[in-house]
Amino acid sequence: MNKPQNTVICFGFGDSARALGKALKAKGWRVMATSRSQDTVDKLSADGVEGMLFADGLADQIPPGAHWLISTPPDEDGCPSFRLAGQAAKEAAWIGYLSTTGVYGDLDGGWAFEWSERHPQNPRSERRVIAEDQWRSVRADTNLFRLPGIYGPGRSALDRLKKGDTRRIVKPGQVFSRIMVSDIAGCAAAAIERDVKGEVLHPCDDLPAPPQDVITYAAELLGMDLPPETPFDESGLSEMGKQFYAECKRVSNARTKSLTGWRPKYPDYRAGLRSLLNLFEKP
Repeated sequence: MNKPQNTVICFGFGDSARALGKALKAKGWRVMATSRSQDTVDKLSADGVEGMLFADGLADQIPPGAHWLISTPPDEDGCPSFRLAGQAAKEAAWIGYLSTTGVYGDLDGGWAFEWSERHPQNPRSERRVIAEDQWRSVRADTNLFRLPGIYGPGRSALDRLKKGDTRRIVKPGQVFSRIMVSDIAGCAAAAIERDVKGEVLHPCDDLPAPPQDVITYAAELLGMDLPPETPFDESGLSEMGKQFYAECKRVSNARTKSLTGWRPKYPDYRAGLRSLLNLFEKP
């Protein structure tokens, strides 16, 4: 007897979900994904993905026993996917929600662990807390993937330098954790493979680092002159930019590694940027 085909449904099909879909499809999985645009739904079939319109009636299209990955950004009422499909969650084989390490707030450079308490300090992170609680309210075994700063093809310090729209903003003591987008998919795939459920997981690399160090290394790889240092107090950042620098933390991935067996392919920003370098030509 043939074994039933595994199915993953991606609620939202951004970079992280697309990377997971690609990885699972290579293993023979059926991949389904939502979009708010009918044109996009129609085009997904070209990539071998079954599209579903993100609209009323979505829950009725979801096959039972599928694995769910939710990446739709929350609004003031929480997770839009929860409102459309939460009533069908009990039929899922596995649920993963992509959240953010922003729910921990500012730790003044200290470590956030998977068991750390949540202290959101801005509206965006508060919305993530609402969304996390919504999914846990219908499925206590929902996995919460709390993501740090994400980079990857088209969205890295290399890209910003080439476009000329980046600065080395220096705030003493400031440090962030990061993750390559493909490593998010790798962590989620490992959690699915081991049937990890009901956990908080930290897909992040092994080297939290100051943002100016990342810019410096990227410039060295490209053979470009370094942008001048700009003190944070003189940066003139937007309110969103200020919120980004208002939080300083290091994110531990030790428990996540233990639970899933996952290891980041790019354990620090240097390895990640080197892997992206072949997408660029040096001046």
